[in-house]
Amino acid sequence: MTSREEFLRRVRDALEALPDDERTVPVPRNYQRHAPATSAADQAEIVEIFTARLKHHGAQVHRVDPEEIPATLDLALRAHGARSALAPDGLPDEWLLHWSVDADHRVLDDQPQLSILDRERTDAVVTRCAGAVADAGTLILDGGPGQCRRDAAVLADCHICVVRVEQIDYSLPQALDKLDPRRSITWFGGPAAMTDPEADSGKVGGVIEETERRLVVVIVG
Repeated sequence: MTSREEFLRRVRDALEALPDDERTVPVPRNYQRHAPATSAADQAEIVEIFTARLKHHGAQVHRVDPEEIPATLDLALRAHGARSALAPDGLPDEWLLHWSVDADHRVLDDQPQLSILDRERTDAVVTRCAGAVADAGTLILDGGPGQCRRDAAVLADCHICVVRVEQIDYSLPQALDKLDPRRSITWFGGPAAMTDPEADSGKVGGVIEETERRLVVVIVG
């Protein structure tokens, strides 16, 4: 066992020995909450930066109004040739209404009983997001409504993510300030996915998986 592994083992053992109410330490997260509100012009510029970063990393980007989401998802799934799509709990049913009318198209829910083999055979996954970072071209998932459980989002060949304009922050500190630190966070940027570091207990920090995965981002608003 290396010195690093021994150190981590001691930290885990010490945490397990603590009472439940002492295992977490509150961290002040209000360093951005008193910042001036973002103007419409600034937000538009942030969205442009986000779009440029995504395209630079090979993602496809669509700018749409809310009523255009079902048609846009339909076109994106058909362009990918998807026959099955994973739709997590909390994703609006009407979003996949156009695409699912075809008899050979299957919408799968992201439930624990869905086998890992079924997930691996899923052609696409459609999700919301918890936030986005413009200067890095990164999307954030935390397992909330309309988002996949931690292992499902990285399996499909195509990930279609719907993000609202007001969810896009310019920098990472601004985005982190809005997240629940108790949730498991997954980061996406372009076709490569940054997986949850807790998915592999032997690694520390995010891991970049280079794949042929396609990322389609639908920016609403």
